Amino acid sequence: MRARPSGRRTLAVVAFLLALVVVSLGAWVRLSDAGLGCPDWPGCYGQLVGVPERAHEVSAAEAAFGQRVEAGKAWKEMIHRYAAGTLGLCIAGLAVLGWQHRSRRKPTLELALLAVVLVQATLGMLTVTQLLKPLIVTCHLLGGMTTLALLAALALRESRVFRPSPGIGTGLQAHAAIALIAVVAQIALGGWVSSNYAAAICPDFPTCQGSFDPALDFHHAFTLDRELGITASGALLPASALTAIHWTHRLFAGVVLLVAGSLGLRLLAHRHKRVAGVALLAALGLQIGLGIANVLLQLPLPLAVAHNTGAALLLCITLAVALPLFQKTKARHRQPAAGFPRRFEKLTAESAR
Repeated sequence: MRARPSGRRTLAVVAFLLALVVVSLGAWVRLSDAGLGCPDWPGCYGQLVGVPERAHEVSAAEAAFGQRVEAGKAWKEMIHRYAAGTLGLCIAGLAVLGWQHRSRRKPTLELALLAVVLVQATLGMLTVTQLLKPLIVTCHLLGGMTTLALLAALALRESRVFRPSPGIGTGLQAHAAIALIAVVAQIALGGWVSSNYAAAICPDFPTCQGSFDPALDFHHAFTLDRELGITASGALLPASALTAIHWTHRLFAGVVLLVAGSLGLRLLAHRHKRVAGVALLAALGLQIGLGIANVLLQLPLPLAVAHNTGAALLLCITLAVALPLFQKTKARHRQPAAGFPRRFEKLTAESAR
């Protein structure tokens, strides 16, 4: 029995919402320093269900793995893994349904999601085994955001919320594409800040360490292949490198504000795009506000997690704005082809006279 379209739509929406939860849980784990709460993968101290909590379980786990068991951190890590595993099953279900209906539509999004999830599982394992190497942690975060974005696109497609929008030119399309690229780049920079624990290096705003021109070491800051907290040569990562990471993320936020903000204002001028413009401006304003609040309030965990979730929402809203603009181009290109036989008949009749 084949699933009805409403069933696929429901599963796509549920998977999207679950992906948003998983992204937020990942931030909660990372920001509460619980990324190594479990020293192994996929289980925790050798247990696939639960974590060592009883005295004999704790002593056996500590003897086997050579580190102290912190049950609170271990549970955070396992809750994230259980949610991610459930999401993986939902995406597998979407891939199966997409393949069953491949005669109607190619299951490109579904198969791409399945591939990304497999890569994400590998990155999740490497995050633990490579002891939170910044490049791997950042790639893991970007993989989660990619999963969320693909699920958002799939949920929007299945929900059929896009409607034709007359008067949309290529200039607005290019603007939307640039805004989407800027948001993705800023998320990558934010992940690099988080994976290097550089968020607290600038405790003031709008200055950093009391200056608009702090000491910056871009060479060590953006050397990708290195371990956490040290340079590629094995020396302690200097504070100026952490400052460069944070300051770059903060400055590029101004680029995102300019590009995405101006896109939102342009959308307000289109009658059919005003809601999208308001949503984009609201998400952008919220994210900027959360970023400033995190600096001024010294990174309280709920605000730090909210900032990560806000980035995910901004990505999804920017994507939801951009996708229908490019779908409109595709539809516009199909219209002349559909009208060609009629015009050909008219020309033939005139020549016959």
